[in-house]
Order: sequence, then structure tokens, then C-alpha cells
Amino acid sequence: MPAASTPSRGTVLVTGGSIAGPSAAYWLARTGWQVTVLERWDGPREGGQNIDVRGLGRDVLDQMGLTDAVRAANTGERGTRFVDGRGRTVSEFPVDEGDGDGPTAELEVLRDELSRVVREACPDDVTWWYGDQVEALEQDDDHVSVTLSSGAAHAFDLLVVAEGAGSRTRGLLLDGADAPELKRLGMYTAYGTIPRTDGDDDWWRWLSVPGARSVSLRPDDRGTTRASLSFMSGPNGFDRLDRDAQVAQLRDRFGDLGWETARVLDGLEDASDLYVEDLTQVLSPTWVAGRACLLGDAAWCVTPVAGGGTSLALTGAYVLAAELGRLAPGEHPAAGLAAYEAWMRPLVEDVQGLPPGVPGLANPRSRIGVGLFHTATRIASTRLVRNLAGRLTSGPRTDRALPVL
Repeated sequence: MPAASTPSRGTVLVTGGSIAGPSAAYWLARTGWQVTVLERWDGPREGGQNIDVRGLGRDVLDQMGLTDAVRAANTGERGTRFVDGRGRTVSEFPVDEGDGDGPTAELEVLRDELSRVVREACPDDVTWWYGDQVEALEQDDDHVSVTLSSGAAHAFDLLVVAEGAGSRTRGLLLDGADAPELKRLGMYTAYGTIPRTDGDDDWWRWLSVPGARSVSLRPDDRGTTRASLSFMSGPNGFDRLDRDAQVAQLRDRFGDLGWETARVLDGLEDASDLYVEDLTQVLSPTWVAGRACLLGDAAWCVTPVAGGGTSLALTGAYVLAAELGRLAPGEHPAAGLAAYEAWMRPLVEDVQGLPPGVPGLANPRSRIGVGLFHTATRIASTRLVRNLAGRLTSGPRTDRALPVL
């Protein structure tokens, strides 16, 4: 691996400090770039739900030498259990060692823990700017010039937008025919951390009920439980309501359910990290504009329904650095950025291509539909059903070798 002292290829601004941004900082710094990471929050973002690393993402993590550190931060989740309205196990999928296809991966970790591990692995000469964001940008043949909310202006040789699905900076970069399509999957999910009880165990417990609704409880390694409530719906602005209105609507939609639902509703009302997401894939016709590119969710958000978003972020950061590394120092990055997109796009499109009926299959509207879904999960030995379960959280895979870095 090239040392951090490699002669500089130029300066790069990476916007976004979650997973994709720090991963890009790690690899770009090691291939000779002078890296600055810009994060709009006042410091490293804490919190977040369970994520996993699989497929090519696992290969990249191995190359970073961080697999053991991530394993040490694991949530301890032993597998996934589908339960009925009384909490009785309908079917279960224990965690597979290595790179299995079950809903629970060997490397299950909280988002902020993986972000910390990657961030702390970055070279000391990576610069971190917090509490600011890009308000305006301009490009010419030589530089990308940005103006920040603070009023500060800077010029860089390269811009990597590694923000979330709703990236503001992406909107400054791509418009018109180049603007991405935001494809709703027809499902809202509310996430939050709730107190752990003696009845909780180390399994991901998943309840699907009529009305296209589901309740989920997952263990973490901090003595609490990660809960989520999901429901299928057309666009109704639920994600944009204030907190009190969101809690009230959740109680209205889920208040008739048994099992642990009342506890989840109470916990989410008190949760400091309640977050609501309108699950939406980002389908962008291009990820490159001049000396700038998109990476991670800003480029290709696949949503938790498709799974593999974390692994794609890790993989994309590596491929970006590898393709830019083929260029001579000082050479315009266009060819490297084009090669990065060409390598990653088939992988992304494969993950975004959800099986027919997903996510509705796991959120049936009728009692009969719930029964059929439960029956399908019981037939766990058939490859068809195991593939379906695996697609909910599986990582990106390809027969192609990663570019040499």
C-alpha cells in the first residue's frame, strides 16, 4: 500500500462524515491526495441503526486491516427470528460465519461504530472540518471552488460528495437532465433506541402484521435495543412532520397491535434519536461532473430494503482511489472518475434491482398474506426463499477482481 508520504496528487474536499466520506479519505490519502473532510454536524455523528459489511465490502475492510476492529464492535446479534403476534417464533435464520446469505451477517455493527473505526484509521494528515457545509460551488478546468455556510471560500483539485440520499451538494452539482430520479419504495420506517428489558435477547425479532406493517427489535452492544416501525404507504409527508405528529401517527397506525408494540411506541416517544425515513432509492444518470463526483448514498442510495449500502460505500471509496491512482500526478481527474463510475455502476444497479414484490412481500396487507409470508420463511431450506431473505441485507458481489491500488 502506498505510504501517506506519497507525493501529493492534489487537494480534495470530501463532503460527508458517515461511512463513505471517511472511507474515501482513508484511501485517497494513502494514494497521495491531500484530503479535507467536511461534515455539517458539529462533530462526529453518534447514533444510528444496525448495519453490516458483506461481499466486496468485506474484502475492502480486510485490505484496510480493520476487520478485527469491526468484529470487536459487533452488536452481538445471533440471527433473525420472524415472530407472530404473540411473539412465538415462526422461523429463524442464525448468523452464518463468513459471508452467508441470511438477514444477519457475521459483521453486524452500529453505524457510528463503523464510522469511528474508519475515521480513526485515517492518516493524521487528513483534515476534518465540522459544523459547516457547501452553499455554492463553481468549476473550471483547474479547480472546484466552494463557498461554505460560514462564508469561507476554498478551491480544491477534486470534490467528492459523499453525503446522504438527500444530499444538498449533489443538487449544486447535477441539475436538469443530469439530476437523479428519486424512486420511492412506498414504505416509511421510524427508527429509535429504546431501553432493553429482561425479555430481550440477542436475536433480531421481526413481526409482520396485516395492514402492511412491521415491528422490529434488534440488539446492540450498549445495553439498549434498536427498534423500528415500518408501514407501506403512498407519499403522505410523514417524514416531514414534527416529532409529536410523527409519534401520534405511529400510535394511530400501530396502537392496535400486541407483542412488544406498546413498549416500542412508548420507547420511541421518549427516544432522543427518533428518525423517520421515506425509503427512496437514488437513480442518478451520472455520478461525475467535471472535477467532482458522487459517492455512497448521494450517488446510489439503495435503502435498507435492498441492503448492501454500507458495503457499496466501502467498495466505491476503494475503487475511486484506485482508478484515480492510475493517473499521473497533476493530470485532470476526468478519466479516473469515468473509470470509477464504469466499474461501480453494474454493481450498484444489481443491488438496486429488487426482487419482484419487495418490500411489499415482507409487509402484507391481508391476514392471508401474512400467513403466506410466514409459510415462506418456514421453508428456509429452499434456495429461493434463502435468496429472498439474503437480498434484504446482502452485500454487493461480482466475479470481477477489484482494481489494483
